[in-house]
Amino acid sequence: MEINLISDTVTKPSKEMLEFMMSSNVGDDVFKDDPTVNELEDLIATKFGMESALFFPSGTMANQTAIKIHTQPGDQLICDKYAHVYNYEGGGVSFNSGVSCKLLDGNRGMFTNEQVISAINPPDFYHSPKTSLVCAENTTNKGGGACWDIGELKKIQQTCKENNLYYHLDGARIWNAIVQTNTNPSQYGKIFDSISVCLSKGLGCPVGSVLLGSIEFINKAIKVRKLLGGGMRQAGYLAACGIYALKNNIERLNEDHIKAKEIESILKKSNFISQVEKVETNILIFQIEKNIKTDVFLNKMSNQNIKLISMGDNKLRLVTHKDYTNQMHEKFLDIISNLKF
Repeated sequence: MEINLISDTVTKPSKEMLEFMMSSNVGDDVFKDDPTVNELEDLIATKFGMESALFFPSGTMANQTAIKIHTQPGDQLICDKYAHVYNYEGGGVSFNSGVSCKLLDGNRGMFTNEQVISAINPPDFYHSPKTSLVCAENTTNKGGGACWDIGELKKIQQTCKENNLYYHLDGARIWNAIVQTNTNPSQYGKIFDSISVCLSKGLGCPVGSVLLGSIEFINKAIKVRKLLGGGMRQAGYLAACGIYALKNNIERLNEDHIKAKEIESILKKSNFISQVEKVETNILIFQIEKNIKTDVFLNKMSNQNIKLISMGDNKLRLVTHKDYTNQMHEKFLDIISNLKF
């Protein structure tokens, strides 16, 4: 039995999801004639209380599209040093939009309103790039699945309004944040100018993210998606998985959070661990003792058919998900409880 904890992106569609997918009514989405894609976009736009939505093949493409629309070449966006848009999107900020990043030294991928205020370049100072966008990520990937305080997000929104800045949310794991903090999608829709929402992580879909914003914004996003090669034809088969997931897989995210917390409890007692990041959702980041080489640890895990991922500096990450069963969980807890170095 393989236990794959590399990411929640390794999940596969369930039998029920596949049956729902195969019964969907499809058309050509490039012409906006796929009824199932249209249904998914309307469903998510309504949930977040935003005007319009657009289906994308990936969250990276959705984020990059938003950045492209909100900025001009030579501009600068503000984000945390751990931000996915900076670290894990292939340098797309500069390649696609000609934009630089002002990195904030936040706490686990989250920064404060005061830090944003300090990072905004004076608009009339032509020696520095024009600040035009603030990007937040919820939950934070590199920050270990941490959830933003919605009050702080609102403060930053006010600062953005006062300084004529756009405000984008990378909501790759927004569903985990919503479940953990008992918030509502519409609360985020009222704060941000644009939101990217991923379906292929905790919700277990094979492919897909959705970008949300105003009608004017999404009309621009259709053009940028085309430029990036993101137009799909009978995409309704993929969109159907999203519809199924939204109706069946959100509440169960709490199961993933509970399992991650139980793993945290075991790791904190382990003599081979130097630090464990606080667990809030389904991502757990821990650091092994310096006298243990990362590849040795990973090989020991691999010999037990367990897959984890290294983050450098003796840090490792594991992510619980819907395909990580109770049986796998009990076995994993037993293995790490008895692991010796």
